[in-house]
Amino acid sequence: MDFTGRAVIVTGAGSGIGRAAARLFADAGARVLGVGRREDALKATAADHPRIAVHPADLRTPATAREVIGEAFHRMGRLDVLVNNAGATKMMPLAETSAEGIAGLFDLNVTAPSLLASAALPHLRQAKGTIVNVSSTYGHRPLPGAAHYAASKAALEHLTRSWALELAADGIRVNALAPGPTESEALTAAGLPQPVVEQIKQDEAARIPLGRRGDPEEVATWILRLADPRTTWLTGQTLTLDGGLELA
Repeated sequence: MDFTGRAVIVTGAGSGIGRAAARLFADAGARVLGVGRREDALKATAADHPRIAVHPADLRTPATAREVIGEAFHRMGRLDVLVNNAGATKMMPLAETSAEGIAGLFDLNVTAPSLLASAALPHLRQAKGTIVNVSSTYGHRPLPGAAHYAASKAALEHLTRSWALELAADGIRVNALAPGPTESEALTAAGLPQPVVEQIKQDEAARIPLGRRGDPEEVATWILRLADPRTTWLTGQTLTLDGGLELA
């Protein structure tokens, strides 16, 4: 895959899938703006990758979207690919559900990608670019104890389909990638104790037909494939990449 001359934004670029995607895009010749809350983590992503610039920002703040798109255009002069990867995970059983908990999930998993896509639209129209939304296998299968996380990802998948139809006339493709359980900091960031995190990882690996959790780089590779300029006739699709978990 060749992204020479292309400009890419990757959110959630400080770790996991986002970090891997930013590096793979840069290795493929793209200029990349990595966005995330932790400046130190973003700098680690960009280390030894001169094509990656970083921009610390909290995407839960509504004004941040236009700031990020403006920074990308200022640095790179164009925008070809928007990867909405940043997201929050939260275990929240129905009995413990709160308005604050729901809002926190939807602010980052639904509202932020929407505002970024809206702000990026003029540049994507000019470049006939593409949007890749990172969902989850739980965007289309139930997740007891974390239903609102699953619902936020289901919303992102439906936005993907709707935007694909809305933007097709502009030559903009919109697709989603739905990874299964992947090695990242998401469970720890959700506030779970380390022994609980390790138990969840073991349980997930045991349920996956291929017998293991995903690796961030193998997942990120499919972000590039969805964004590849040669993938000219694919839009409105959600690709599940979960080691067969969806079949189990």
